Amino acid sequence: MAKRLSIRDIANELQISKTTISFILNGKAKEKRISDELAEKVMKHVAQRAYKPNQLAKSLSTGKTMMIGLMVENISDYFFAQVAYHIEELAYQHGYRIIYCSTDNDLHKTQELISMFRERHVDGYIITAPAGLEKDVQGLLDDGLPVVLFDRYLKGVDTSYVILDNYKASYDATKYLTDQGFENIAFVELDSDQSQMHDRREGYLQAVADAHLAPLIKKIPFTSDFDQKVKELVKFIRKSEDVDAIFFATNYLAFSGIKALNQLKMHTPQDVAIVAFDDHEVFNIYSPTVTAVAQPIKKLAQQSINALLKMLDAKDGTQTLEKIEVAAELIIRDSTKV
Repeated sequence: MAKRLSIRDIANELQISKTTISFILNGKAKEKRISDELAEKVMKHVAQRAYKPNQLAKSLSTGKTMMIGLMVENISDYFFAQVAYHIEELAYQHGYRIIYCSTDNDLHKTQELISMFRERHVDGYIITAPAGLEKDVQGLLDDGLPVVLFDRYLKGVDTSYVILDNYKASYDATKYLTDQGFENIAFVELDSDQSQMHDRREGYLQAVADAHLAPLIKKIPFTSDFDQKVKELVKFIRKSEDVDAIFFATNYLAFSGIKALNQLKMHTPQDVAIVAFDDHEVFNIYSPTVTAVAQPIKKLAQQSINALLKMLDAKDGTQTLEKIEVAAELIIRDSTKV
């Protein structure tokens, strides 16, 4: 097996000290007042020799592994998959690699994953946190590890977060329905303590209250599978004969709701109008097309990775917290047009 090329070899070939080579390869040439000519000479030689640095040695010298832990609820979900793609793309442009995983909104699993990332010495964390993770996130912060919460925040934990303005998005969608003349609007949500679900429910409640209408909320167990959700919704819709519009708090709840309506041979929007929170590419293909609250996925991803990179790049170790709320867009389609 051929001997791996080392910094010592590069230094001997160019008759330059190993320290100077290391500074140049780690992007510290200007900081160490190394001339542009010398830095360019070293980089050209390194490229010609196809030198690849030892990542372990590099991490020991820089104190960084150049890895970020991304923990989302479900990486196979359309929303989280798109977010992960954009975060990985932007992180790569800044020299970082992403290790990502699904928490399944399970507290114990999330705690184990954090322990695993700690063992791998990732440089920072972007976390879609389940309820109850407050002490674990605070522990990361106490150890000086940068954390950005995504999609939801944790009350009592003072850290950066990037979320959608869920309250306003839900309020606006419900108000649109009341303005269209719908009077019996149901809200179907997950039975969950997640902050974003709470904010979506509160937005709905305020909008129906402002219209002097009665609320109707159906909670679906978080752990139920697709068919179980359909059965629950069939029962709910049969029982709620007066419902003329349903606002689904997630797109996958909307998928279950659409199947439930099909089983009941109910037509949209003639029998019941529907709105989904979280747009999906198939909503513009369905017949009728589905009105949806669209989250600006790329913007959310950019804000999240940028907030983390600022903390990772802080020279003095201070971490400026950023608490960012991004506006949603309501896309009107055929499922609410009567």
